[in-house]
Amino acid sequence: MANKTGIIFLTVNGEQKQAKGSFTYNLGKNKRETIIGADGVHGVKETPQAAFIEGMITDSKEVSLEDLVSFIDGTVTLQLNNGKVVSIEDAAYVADGNVTTEEGEIEVRFEGRNGREFEA
Repeated sequence: MANKTGIIFLTVNGEQKQAKGSFTYNLGKNKRETIIGADGVHGVKETPQAAFIEGMITDSKEVSLEDLVSFIDGTVTLQLNNGKVVSIEDAAYVADGNVTTEEGEIEVRFEGRNGREFEA
């Protein structure tokens, strides 16, 4: 069977939002970079990263921009059409709060700790 993609569901503290377009996520595991010296590879450097989920949602009368941009210390989940769920705990909204009027889009970016993925 082919891998299914395209349909996604975004929930913020259990409340489903109207996800739009493509989303990006990162589980927040340490980023590794090779350390290179004049004589070759010296090792690997690790630096922490925040787990994140970002994309666009559709604005509607049910969406409070004020509540969204104030969101902190919650759980955000992204359910993918391939059966995978990505979850971030202790998440906060960290985008600018920009809204476009032509298509009613709100950019969202949630960052936090404890990014994980599991099967739905």
